Amino acid sequence: MATAAPRTAELGPGWARVLGQELEKPYFQALRSFLVEERAAHRVYPAGRDIFHAFARTPLEAVRVVILGQDPYHGPGQAHGLCFSVPSGVPAPPSLVNIFAELKRDLGIDRPAHGDLGRWADQGVLLLNATLTVRADQAASHQGRGWETFTDTAIRALATERSGLVFLLWGRHAQRKETLIPPDRHYVLKAPHPSPLSAHRGFIGCGHFSATNEILQAQGLPPIDWRT
Repeated sequence: MATAAPRTAELGPGWARVLGQELEKPYFQALRSFLVEERAAHRVYPAGRDIFHAFARTPLEAVRVVILGQDPYHGPGQAHGLCFSVPSGVPAPPSLVNIFAELKRDLGIDRPAHGDLGRWADQGVLLLNATLTVRADQAASHQGRGWETFTDTAIRALATERSGLVFLLWGRHAQRKETLIPPDRHYVLKAPHPSPLSAHRGFIGCGHFSATNEILQAQGLPPIDWRT
């Protein structure tokens, strides 16, 4: 299974309850076959054990904040299943550099020595890409193969089963998911993507990190410690 997609158990019990049946549907079976073929012919990121890392790291019942990315980084060693994050020891890509720049501007948090956002995930920040795999050096190469159906199901489950979540939608791709989120149950914060191509159009200065904490604290919940 490591050559294709992980098993239901690797989602964790909460996510397995709402997503496990998706793995048996025809679209996911087609996706699984596609991934087997892709891995036989190309390098695919992330490693099979990390495809469901976001779900395993942040259980459904623990989610407080959702950050939606597009697809994994496609460079060597970068993708590890958490959107915008890279493993410790891997240089931060430009979008992540801009995220850290906004953190510094918004909350005065100095840029860390690494780009692993796992500490956010452990506090209830679901770091979810819409597409969970990618061919090496080919951005968006696995879009339209079925992952979007799977991750949309995850977003709908959060939107219907939980309330008071904060969704951070950065860029047009993420903002298309707003239709899945009932505005009377959740909070949606929107900004341009942190990519160098668009960060200067409003991501830098959006204040989403402090705003998220204000929303959480207004509900009597602890803030996110955005240090990594």
